[in-house]
Amino acid sequence: MSDDLPRLRIAILAHSTNPRGGVVHALALADALADLGHRPVAHAPDPTGRGFFRRSVAATRSVPASSVSGDVVAMVEARIADYVKYFEDPAHRQFDVFHAQDGISGNALATLKQRGLIQRYVRTVHHIDTFADERLGELDRRSIVHADGLFVVSRFWQVQLQAEMSRAATLVGNGVDTARYSPAVAPGDEVLRARLGLRAGPILLSIGGVEQRKNTLGIFEAFRQVHAVHRSAQLVIAGGASLLDHGAYREQFNSRLRDAGLPVDTVIETGPLADAEMPSLFRLADVLLFPSLREGFGLAVLEAMASNVPAVVSHLAPFTEYLGADDVAWCDPHHPGSIADAALSALTEPLRSRLIANGARVARLHDWRRTAKAHMTTYQDMREVHYA
Repeated sequence: MSDDLPRLRIAILAHSTNPRGGVVHALALADALADLGHRPVAHAPDPTGRGFFRRSVAATRSVPASSVSGDVVAMVEARIADYVKYFEDPAHRQFDVFHAQDGISGNALATLKQRGLIQRYVRTVHHIDTFADERLGELDRRSIVHADGLFVVSRFWQVQLQAEMSRAATLVGNGVDTARYSPAVAPGDEVLRARLGLRAGPILLSIGGVEQRKNTLGIFEAFRQVHAVHRSAQLVIAGGASLLDHGAYREQFNSRLRDAGLPVDTVIETGPLADAEMPSLFRLADVLLFPSLREGFGLAVLEAMASNVPAVVSHLAPFTEYLGADDVAWCDPHHPGSIADAALSALTEPLRSRLIANGARVARLHDWRRTAKAHMTTYQDMREVHYA
């Protein structure tokens, strides 16, 4: 590190210890900052006491989380209160920079700032959610409006923040660990294949669980069309650890799945997998289906590309910012036929080989060290002058 840039103590706050995109980003950012010589500590409310979903180079802190009975709003407000209570202790506030990765932690820092316990904070806006409950929308907006500095992972959300809230934001992008996500076969690959009951394929992979934003219904309808061509095809839906309530959407999905009458092992839901298994999961896939309706960036696309797995991606921003015409199989996410056509194309030569080669090139362009460095100017501007 340059002598004129002091080592910063950086509190990075996530909403959960589970493997969601923002939490993955928070831990990877913390590790990259530690590699640059800084002293980041990743925090998250931890009702289970098990810690983050993966080990990290950077230090982590499990924030004690109260038990919650009630709806999502009650849970969100409880987690904000948990964070506030934790940082009321001066011993927990010995940081130069406070960095929220989401609305829960951003609201906690906004409250601490209003009470004079911290001077300023920054927030990453991965994307602006649309909430059915007005209270959740108000809280998300508050966490953005009161932040002293903002980061975004795509130009799309940079423009949206300026248009909707008149707020400027620093573009920091995203990264992928190509040492972990790679095409190199590992012993755990076949172990996972056997445990999940995967056949020869083709295996179509969806990341993010059953969620409207992830377009799971569109994915399923597209898969049915692929299955009509490839009768041995299987759809794997991985992940799904969310704080939001997706119950109504899941009911629609379950109903469609029952009505389809597919063999029982054709659609496999894994739930959240161990972090160590995720590289194997990508290597076992033939195609990643990622026709999301709204994303901050789409980390899974980079992870698939680094693993030599072609991706089917929505022809929407932010994907169109960092992916070229021949880097992925583009689709219209609102039309299952378009998703299916893109998937079938990605399974067929010569396009398949071209997508794999181009995807590997894109993955090499995105590293976490570059993302961490993009934060530094704002971090230096937002340093705490003294501790309350």
